[in-house]
Amino acid sequence: MSFPKINPTTTKAWQKLDAHFEAIHDAHIQELFTSEKGRRKAMTIVWEDLILDYSKNRVTPETLQLLLQLAEECKLKDAIEAQFSGEKINENEDRAVLHTALRDFSNMKPEVKAALDKMRDFSEKIISGNWKGHTGKAITDVVNIGIGGSDLGPAMVTEALTFYKNHLNVHYVSNVDGDHVMETLKKLDPETTLFIIVSKTFTTQETLTNAKTIRKWFIENASEEAVSNHFVAVSTNLAAVESFGISEQNVFPMWDWVGGRFSLWGAVGLSTCCAVGYDHFEELLKGAQAMDSHFKDTAFDANMPVIMAMLSIWYNNFFQTETEAVLPYSQYLSKLDTYLQQAVMESNGKSIDRNGDPVDYQTGTIVWGSTGTNAQHAFMQLLHQGTKLIPTDFICYTASLYGNKDHQEKLLANCYAQADALAQGTYGKQVENNYKRFEGNSPSNMLKIEKLTPNSLGKLIALYEHKLFVQGVIWNIYSYDQPGVELGKKMAIDLLSKK
Repeated sequence: MSFPKINPTTTKAWQKLDAHFEAIHDAHIQELFTSEKGRRKAMTIVWEDLILDYSKNRVTPETLQLLLQLAEECKLKDAIEAQFSGEKINENEDRAVLHTALRDFSNMKPEVKAALDKMRDFSEKIISGNWKGHTGKAITDVVNIGIGGSDLGPAMVTEALTFYKNHLNVHYVSNVDGDHVMETLKKLDPETTLFIIVSKTFTTQETLTNAKTIRKWFIENASEEAVSNHFVAVSTNLAAVESFGISEQNVFPMWDWVGGRFSLWGAVGLSTCCAVGYDHFEELLKGAQAMDSHFKDTAFDANMPVIMAMLSIWYNNFFQTETEAVLPYSQYLSKLDTYLQQAVMESNGKSIDRNGDPVDYQTGTIVWGSTGTNAQHAFMQLLHQGTKLIPTDFICYTASLYGNKDHQEKLLANCYAQADALAQGTYGKQVENNYKRFEGNSPSNMLKIEKLTPNSLGKLIALYEHKLFVQGVIWNIYSYDQPGVELGKKMAIDLLSKK
């Protein structure tokens, strides 16, 4: 089965969507609710502990039918099967795209099972205090040294699962900014700190610069021989790791069929595994696996990632919106938007299609946002009364982890009210003056989740992974390479070499 390479603008569905857009682009969401009986129920997907309500979008049943027809014509089903079967769908780099295999407990690759077993044993030693530093003291702090996917994913998940965290203090060093490194080191005791260096090639400039600086600081406060007690690596370059002073038994694997920005599910997530314990880490993986099954096996009209992706394409390619906001109403998810920026914008920020031709249509969306209710006191004014149309995803949890009912009721009331206000505005109402007029008609999705658990977090992250995959299929681009990242790196190296 070959991966489809279909220019979406040549499909019958695209032509129909063009005509349909001209007919309905001014329709108001409130009018749609009035004219379509049972709209909310018809446009709500309930699956396990997640509910997706996409009724507050500028779409009709015909819009949805045409968008799903577009998915069919672009052979999305074939693309999904190609990914999950391990075909080399990243043809530019001759690689399979199998981050889903890192969480496939029903048919787990032996090397993945071995890596997870090693992560379990290692994290249990660190958490229990059986792993000792060079002076015989237990580890109290863990520092992850990485950048990009070797930092953003684990940092986001560790922050999101703070409620489930154990006694270990976990830190993340990514920026090559030396001040950032030194500020982190000020908090640490070399006798009780473990450093995890995460770099597939063990040559990434930022990561290796930071690792060498930290190693120098460590040796000044300990000794060369003590490095093996305090440094481990996640890498494929065993020779470079060994020359750094890390023994082979303390190296965790990476594979070329897992892209960096999708690698938090494997050994790249070792810091998270230490922070919350292996059992919680495995629940994260099992949640993602459940979403994988939902995505792979569910009809498109009831498929959460497919619906969200096709709605995004509707706005990006027909309304020309360009950006979309993600607003989680949970402070635990304060790093989600930063994580999604890499996942989405590095994946789908492409202008050459899978046939090698320049595209003449919009591709990747700009993703941004913040946590509610903080966002309401910052940029929500622009969404409500500005001149830009910005589709928005609201994410909320119906239960508070600490059971504070008063706070949770107010949090949820704000979340629901913002979505209603964006859709309704002051439509059909008398207002005192034009300054108090809200046009409304701003689209949004509401994603309700019962509770923030490792399992539900895994589902949420995988949902967005599959959403961006669908977008890339429809846009006919390679979502899993990132050549645009390399040019700036090379130029920086060239500049340094001239000094």
